[in-house]
This record gives sequence, C-alpha cells and structure tokens, in this order.
Amino acid sequence: MTQKLSSYAAGSWYAAADDGTPILDSSTGEVVATVSASGLDVAAMVEHARTVGGPALRALTFQQRGLMLKELGKYLTGRAGEIHANYGAAGATTPDAQVDVEGGIGVLFVYGSKARRELPDDTIYTDGGIEPLGKDPNFVGQTIYSSRPGVAVFINAFNFPVWGMLEKLAPTLLAGLPVIVKPATATAQLAEQAFRQIIESGILPEGSVQFIAGGVGDLLDHLGGNDVIAFTGSASTAAKLRSGPAVVERSATFNGEADSLNASILGPDGGPDTEEFAQFIKTVAREVTSKTGQKCTAIRRALVPEPLLDKVIDALTARLGKVVVGDPRDPATRMGPLVSVAQRDEVAGAVRRLAQGADILLGGPDAELTLGSGDPAKGAFFPPTVLLARDRRDRNLHTIEAFGPVTTLFPYTDAAEAAELVALGEGSLVASVVSNDQQFVRDLVREIAPFHGRLLLLDRDSAAAATPHGAVLPNLIHGGPGRAGGGAELGGIRGVLHLMQATSLSGSPALIAAATGRWNANAPEVDPGVHPFRKYYEQLQIGDTFHTGTREITLADIETFAHFTGDTFYAHMDDQAAAANPLFEGRVAHGYFVLAAAAGLFVDPDPGPVLANFGLDRLRFVKPVYPGDVISVRLTCKAKTIRGGIDQGEVTWDVGVTNSDGELVAAYDLLTINALESAAG
Repeated sequence: MTQKLSSYAAGSWYAAADDGTPILDSSTGEVVATVSASGLDVAAMVEHARTVGGPALRALTFQQRGLMLKELGKYLTGRAGEIHANYGAAGATTPDAQVDVEGGIGVLFVYGSKARRELPDDTIYTDGGIEPLGKDPNFVGQTIYSSRPGVAVFINAFNFPVWGMLEKLAPTLLAGLPVIVKPATATAQLAEQAFRQIIESGILPEGSVQFIAGGVGDLLDHLGGNDVIAFTGSASTAAKLRSGPAVVERSATFNGEADSLNASILGPDGGPDTEEFAQFIKTVAREVTSKTGQKCTAIRRALVPEPLLDKVIDALTARLGKVVVGDPRDPATRMGPLVSVAQRDEVAGAVRRLAQGADILLGGPDAELTLGSGDPAKGAFFPPTVLLARDRRDRNLHTIEAFGPVTTLFPYTDAAEAAELVALGEGSLVASVVSNDQQFVRDLVREIAPFHGRLLLLDRDSAAAATPHGAVLPNLIHGGPGRAGGGAELGGIRGVLHLMQATSLSGSPALIAAATGRWNANAPEVDPGVHPFRKYYEQLQIGDTFHTGTREITLADIETFAHFTGDTFYAHMDDQAAAANPLFEGRVAHGYFVLAAAAGLFVDPDPGPVLANFGLDRLRFVKPVYPGDVISVRLTCKAKTIRGGIDQGEVTWDVGVTNSDGELVAAYDLLTINALESAAG
C-alpha cells in the first residue's frame, strides 16, 4: 500500500486531501509514497513557532537545551534500524544510510556535549571580557548573544534526508530558535519517518519543531528580520532564495549551503609506490561511489601531477571498473542508483556537456551498464564515470556539476597551477590535499584556503585516522565561499552563535554585571559574611568577595621553590643576570610560586562545599614580584554554571594578586567544582 505523507503543524498531523506528487523507488520505479501540502496553513505554523515553540525554548538554558539534544540522540539511536529498513527505495546502500542516519544522530550528541562543556547555565552568552570605553572606569562595554524571537525554516536537499535535518536542528535548537522543516520531495518519506520519531519521543517542547511534506506555499512571505532561512541545494536555487523579498526587503537571515566543484590534489611526491598515491585513489573512488556521488562534498575535480597522470588513470579506472552497481537491497551491490530517473537524466546531460571539453575514460551516459540487480528500464542507474580534461582551463569543466558518480581528472605542472585550477571553481565546500611534502602542502594551502570552507590534509601519518574527504564534522565549519553559498553551518559553538543576535552593551560596570550575570573588575564587591568557600553553590552571589591577609615573599622562598621544583631559571637565581634582563631589576619570584602563595592565602582548608579546583583561565603575570614584596589576594565570585545532568556546580572566581603598593602582579580565573545544597542531603 502506497504511503501518503503528512505534515506536522501546530501540534497535530495534517494530510492533504489530494495525493500530490508520487515518490518512486529508484531501483524499480514503483510508487513508494505520495506527498502534498495542499491546504496546509503555513501562516499558522509560523505563528505557532513564534508564540509557543520559541518562548518554550528560550525559557530553557543552554545546558538544558544541550541535555535535550543528548536525550533525543539516545532515542533516535534506538530506532535507527527502522529508517534503514526503508532506505533502499531511495537508492542508498546500508553504508550510505548509516552516513545519513547515524551521522545525523551523531551531530546531536556532539552539540549536546559541546553545550555541556562550553555554554553557560543561562539563556544569554557573554562574549569575552569587558571593554574599557575610555579613561573613566565607570563606563565599559560587553558583547552578548541572545535568542531571536523568530523561526528558522529548513529547506533541505534530497541526498541527506535525516542528516540534513538533524545537522541544522542541533545548533538551531541550542540557539533557542523553533524550526519548520521542509525536506526535498524525492526522499521526503525518510525525512518524515525520522521526524515522526522526534515527535514520538516527546523530548522537545511543543512548537519547537514542525514539518512540511510538500510545497511551502507562501511560507516565506511570513518571514522577516528575526527569522532564518537555512537552505541546502543547488547554487541557482540558493540565488533565488537569497534575492527574495523575505531576505532583501525584510532582512531575514539567509544561510546557504550550495553545490560546489570540490577538488582533491595529489602532491608531486605521490608516486605509485607511495602510501599517498594509494590514499588518493581510494579517496577519489570513495567519493565517486558514496551516495552514488550525490553529495555536495564529493570530489568533482581530481588534480594530478602531469608525470603521474597515466598511473592515476590506470589505478582509478581499474578500481571503479570493479564496482557492482544495482539495487542497494542486494548484498552484492556496492553502488545503488541515483535518487530518481529525472536525476539520472540530469547527470547524463551534465556529463555530455562536460565531454565537450574532456574525454570520457570510464562510464558515461552511453556506456553499456551491467547491473547486478534492479530494473535497468525503470531504475535510475548510472555507472561510475571518469573524464580527462583536454583543456584544463575550459570554463565548463569548472562550472558544470554532474551531481552523481562523476569526476574529472586535471593534470597540473606545479603548486601554482594547481592553485589556479582549484580557484576556477569559484568557491567550494571542501578540498583535500594528499601529499607528504610539507612545503608543497604549505604553499598550496595558503593559496587555496580563501576559496574553501574546509581543507583536508592527508599524508601517511593521518590516513588511518582521518575521516573521508566528504565527511562533514560538526566540530568544524560546513559551508564555503562563492558558488558554495557563502553560508556557515556547524563549526561547533560558532554555528550556534551564528543563529543568535549579537548585542553590545555599554554602561556602568555594575549594570553590565547585573545584565550579564558575570562580575567584572570594576563592578561592586559583595560582602559574603563568611569565607565564600563555606557557601554552597546556590548560596553564592555574583560579586561575593574575600580579601586575604598578606605574605612577604622572601629570597629563601624563591630558592626553596627553585630547588624543590628544579626551575632554576637565571632570573630567579642569579642577581647579576636577572638585573641585565630588560624586564627585571634583579632576582624575581617564580610566577607559579606567586600563584601557590596566593592559594595559601585564600584557601579555606576544612572540608566544605568547594570540592575541587579544576583549572585556571586567562592567567597573566602582570608585574614581577621581588624578594621583600608583600602580596595579598582578592577572590571574587565571577560566574556560576551547572553542567547538564550533574549534581554539582562550577564557579569561576576572579583572582587578583597585588603587591604592597596595591599594584596588580597576577590575575586569573580560578575554576572550582562546588557542591549543591539541594544535593547535600
């Protein structure tokens, strides 16, 4: 029975009255589902996101949102097999399905973990420290990021129906934005299945996610300055969306990730007997066949040193010539069909245009294709195809993308020409350089980096551990300049802040501290009444300050520390040599001894709510400390946060060490783990 896909709008599932567009099995041509959004109230969806989903998300802290992503990742992991069972109809093998499904789930885990480690237990993010805005210390500045009161619309591509949704979902939900997902029709049945699992989990707040199965209607007409359009697809469609009224007239944020003619470059040292040569052949062949070449990160241009061209041709065509093409549900199949017959015909047309400036070495639209399984008449099968550029600067070869199992070989003479050829692609998502020649890699990277969002550098040392050329990692930027869309997805916490509103605050230190929840050096101090180390996490106030007694730093202290640690650097042990140093007047105390002595002044020794010190941040030794100097310490509660799922708090203390003249000699943030009164029993 043919499945009829539904949309999820304003808290309920909606099925259009008409059948709409059929989705065909790409191996057999059978109808597997129909999709239509006829009659769907998209204006109500936008309103529901803004008034229900948005407030619910913004009420959660970053830590709570991160924990939510982690729980969703666990839930979807347990049901990944259900999507795998239906994935074959879209033309993908099991490894292809795993890249999409488990890869997307992995993004949820990465962002959940990064939120826990790097984001505060708060709803705003404070960027860096305060900025002095003049000579008067009573007027300072601070940049913060806050959640927009809008909605993010995802317009996704057909090739990654699950990953494409989840890789956008993770940073967007962390940013506090509700989302409306619009998948590509060709694989909408897989996106809908994954989305149903998300709703069935009950983990996300109502209104935080909605789904459109079918056309978007006038959805974009309801978007404005606080909203985001996140698009993945062709460069031509990206250009249309970017030039639409929602973006041009009403200033909606547009983030585009478009197609690109990504390159892989074999270094001149990569002869046929080297590990780099083998890695290059493996890399190019994998990118040709993985997802049947239907990846925006696939290798479309393979650049080879002229003397190695024949060897590369022999090795690459031999490897790809052995690939078994057929129905991906057949265990013997190594590469399935393209997603649809229309896509197959589009790729065939692109290859014919490329062949006007290149020779087809393997495959192509007119090649006789022997299938291991599947229907050759109704299926969207296309062979692995390799071309060789006749004119390596032919514009078509650097602008026409055959979005399938196709790559073109380009010979080059030196690093400068390789960089020139890569740049003709006018902006790409990723390039890989396969070489053990460090100077070649250095020269090439500096030339081609401005044309890419990501560069993969492969040699014999990294090959075993490296992810594939086309693998998108949530820790790193996914996007690229120029033709690649100019967008920036993922990239760790950078990808979250990209979706938030940056705002500069300027005012008195007290007001800045109150607004941000972070104490700064000119904000008022608070008398804690007791040593602040005696307070549980909940009892601590931002600004709680303890001023210590004093300690004289003696020459005996310095020499004892030097001999005990083995740090006998001349500035600590030799008066004449130290005085000759332009930074010192004579022998000085070790900076690390000053820190240890400072800790001895402020540490409260008895057991209490402070459980451990786990690090220092922003440490600076400001002025030298000489024998006879007397130091004291100011210890101030600067910031507090609770990491998701842990019954302990983290406290950042601002520490200032001064000498007897009141001059700052050392400054740093002390990080401690503090017990919660609520968990102390």
